[in-house]
Amino acid sequence: MTGAPVGPDAVTDRALLTGSAYRDERDLVARQSLYRWQQPSYDLPGLVVDHLRDVRGTVVDVGCGNGKFIKRLNLDRPDLYVLGLDVSPGILDGVPRPVAVSDAEQLPLGAGSVEAALALHMLYHVSDIPRAVEELARVVTETGLVIASTNSEHDKAELDRLWEQAAADVLGIDRGPSRLSLSARFSLEEAPGYLGAAFRTVDVVELPGVIAVPTPGPVIAHMASYRAWAAQHDVPFDATLSRAQTLVERHIDQHGAFEINARGGLLICSK
Repeated sequence: MTGAPVGPDAVTDRALLTGSAYRDERDLVARQSLYRWQQPSYDLPGLVVDHLRDVRGTVVDVGCGNGKFIKRLNLDRPDLYVLGLDVSPGILDGVPRPVAVSDAEQLPLGAGSVEAALALHMLYHVSDIPRAVEELARVVTETGLVIASTNSEHDKAELDRLWEQAAADVLGIDRGPSRLSLSARFSLEEAPGYLGAAFRTVDVVELPGVIAVPTPGPVIAHMASYRAWAAQHDVPFDATLSRAQTLVERHIDQHGAFEINARGGLLICSK
């Protein structure tokens, strides 16, 4: 990808996010779909709905992506007024209205205008995370709730090792370059510190599990969903994917499944 931003800034580059990574929902769906094989299985939208059980009025989903959580809220809580915001116009195409294009660092909402705000697996894409957290705190009422989510710094380590081995094989070296981590800037370990600067209470709900995938396709689709950041990996992207598929096929032939340790969680915040 000629001209792509180099280093961690690529994770927050607005042109890359809107023009490639989240131009539509395809890559996001590939990452979401991997959890189909996780045990224990977590109904993440259902958990969010449950934490909002005492909320009435307006809920804003900041960085709503393809509207997975909005659709569930509309189904289970039709009494709520749910607004979806995202930086990418393209990914909003199939999201239930109302929606708006908006930057998390400057929300188009008045102070104390919503009863709850969601920031689910998106704060690592924000350039100024403390400012975005301040915005979330600003727009919710004094008794309001903010629910954020992210992954641990130890999440899906098996995919990291798979990438490094595949890259090493392609480059003919002992250990290949590391895979880009989207959540590293706002990991589950660091998130309470960011959120605690604006909220009195931050409760962490850890959601550990093992993803045992019986076929290579979902694993490779997940890795391929990072194509927008191909230039960040210091290795031929497609060749590395091809080698990774061979390695996964070999592993599944020997063990019956490719196992990935998932380490994600919710953060429930109140003032």
